[in-house]
This record gives sequence, C-alpha cells and structure tokens, in this order.
Amino acid sequence: MLPAEILRKVRRIEIRTNRLVNESLAGEYHSVFKGRGMEFSEVREYQFGDDIRNIDWNVTSRMGHPYVKKHVEERELTVMLLVDFSGSGEFGTRRQFKREIAAEICALLAFSAIKNSDRVGLVAFTDRIEKFLRPRKGKDHVLRVIREVLYFRPEGRATDLAQALQFLYRTITKRAVVFVVSDFLAEGYEQPLRVAARKHDVIAVTITDPREEDLPPIGLIDLEDAETGERVLVNASDRQTRERFRTWAAGRRAARAALFRANAIDALELFTDRSYDAPLVRFFHRRARRMSR
Repeated sequence: MLPAEILRKVRRIEIRTNRLVNESLAGEYHSVFKGRGMEFSEVREYQFGDDIRNIDWNVTSRMGHPYVKKHVEERELTVMLLVDFSGSGEFGTRRQFKREIAAEICALLAFSAIKNSDRVGLVAFTDRIEKFLRPRKGKDHVLRVIREVLYFRPEGRATDLAQALQFLYRTITKRAVVFVVSDFLAEGYEQPLRVAARKHDVIAVTITDPREEDLPPIGLIDLEDAETGERVLVNASDRQTRERFRTWAAGRRAARAALFRANAIDALELFTDRSYDAPLVRFFHRRARRMSR
C-alpha cells in the first residue's frame, strides 16, 4: 500500500501531464512516433503492379508461383525510459531539481504512450542498473513506472551511461522509442549511444541547471561533486575564472550536440529555471514536421 502523500503527488502529476498531453501533444504523438516501423502481416499471391522487392522467395518456391509479403504499420510501440538516477540529478538552483523534471517528463511520456495503447518500460541507472521494468501496457503498470521514477532511492551515486545503454540494447531486442533522460554529465558513452541509435529510435532529453554553465560573481564558492564528494574552492569573483568555466561548459555542450547530430538522435534540452512545456511542444512540432517530409 502506498502512503497517501505519494498517491497525492502521483495524482497531481497525472493531472498536470494529462492537461499537456490532451491539449498540446495528443495530436502530435501519433504523427511523431507512429509509422516509424512496419511489421509483417501476411503473404498473398502476387498481383500485377506489386513491387517485386516484396516477393517472399521461400513461399514462392514452395507454392510454385509468386507470393508477396504484406506489411502494416506497427500498431503498438514500445517506449523505453532510460533514466539517470545519479547524484547530480539532485541538483537544482532555481525552480526545480533535475530529478523532479525528469520524473514529470517521464510521467508525461508514459501517459502519452498509454493513451495510444503502447507499452512502456523503465531502466533506472546510476553506475549500475538500479531498476528494470519490462515494457508493458495498462494504467496500473504506467502508474508503477511513475512511482518508481518519483520515489526510487538508488544505491549508487556515480554515472555509467555506457553500461545503461549496453543493457538496453542487449535486453530490448525489438525496435523501440527510447528516451534517454539525463544531464549527460558522463564519459565514455559515445560508442554505446551509437549502437543504441542504430537499433532504436533514440531521443536524448538533457536536463541542465544554469549554474552548471555559468558561475555567479559571488566570491569564494565551495563546490562539491554530487557523485564523488570531491570538493573544490573557486573564486567566482575572478572574471577569468568565470570565463574559463563558461568556455569549458560551452565546449561540453557543443560536443554533445555534435554527437547527437552525427548519429541522427533527436535532442530535447530542458533547464531547471524554466518550464518544460514550451520546449516540449516545440520539440514535438519540429519532429512531426520532419517526419511528414
């Protein structure tokens, strides 16, 4: 039995995300994600005008005259949420913590999927695989996914995104829509991401706090790495120090964007100091236009 507080929070998120799903994304979801794949339906006898590339040569050989394969658009999708639970997700200097935004985005995507009778699964990771829920359909399952995202307490603090991606493409064999929800403050994940993108429709959801890209001029700052506990004292009043930090952060962002572009990975970037509604709607519209070409 879940505590009443948890049930109330899940309900609040359901109401908020339902509004966004129903008012802004309902029509887009189908055009954005459906039609990404075709599944085999049946074979029938060849008819004049059929594409010869669809001939099923095995059946043709057995029957003595040509048969073609018939495909239909996939009726159901598998949506996987690959969610980063490392210590850096507990950071946030403005409206929300990164972990809170991740939970709400996952809830929104899960509710969108359930409205289209799609399956939803979850891989929660830190420097290990913390939780794996196989993709299933149904509201009860979706509510369980959301509860896990909201209240799961991981054992690890560090990040191993590469391991999580490898687990994903070794476990989920059928093509899926995969949302990687993380701050991408990790190393060594480039090659596993390439492999995952060849197998699945990968969408990178990056959540960033403004203070991870720009230091305020407020004197000495005692910074602590949320994943390793390492501490460093920084003089943020020094203009050159702030400039070097901005340049380093901009380089990291540019490298990440280049990696996504090179592997045809759609990217959605969210920040803790602003609402995610507008960027999410723009992302859906942009992707829908591209898919319609």
